[in-house]
Amino acid sequence: MTEFIRVTDNFSVAPQIAVEDVAKAAAEGYTLLINNRPDGEAPGQPTHEEIQAAATAIRLYCAHIPVIGAPTPRQAEALQEAMAANARVLAFCRSGTRSINTWALGEAMSGSRSLVEIAELAAAAGYDLSPLLGAGR
Repeated sequence: MTEFIRVTDNFSVAPQIAVEDVAKAAAEGYTLLINNRPDGEAPGQPTHEEIQAAATAIRLYCAHIPVIGAPTPRQAEALQEAMAANARVLAFCRSGTRSINTWALGEAMSGSRSLVEIAELAAAAGYDLSPLLGAGR
């Protein structure tokens, strides 16, 4: 089973989840899965369609916001919009880094958190965003 890494009370990240992890996410109270990984990035990776089918079967929402490289402002906005409509979100990609970077960009763009707070939350979750956030610390 994949480890889900809490960033805030309502947002967690994970490396690539398996279809079996969808039920675990629901059992842990997540209401939305956000897949930040493009299909076909690596052999053996479940497709978004497979993850979404497992989620739909148990009435869990699932969104696909694929990120290649650094997230764009539009991808960060899409993640923020999806999060606004759901109580608890689990975002995933290959390692969780693109997911937390997309979240961090969205938080910074919205002004809902300071750069210092974003960096501290990410660090507590095991991600170093200092290169992304610059000298705002």
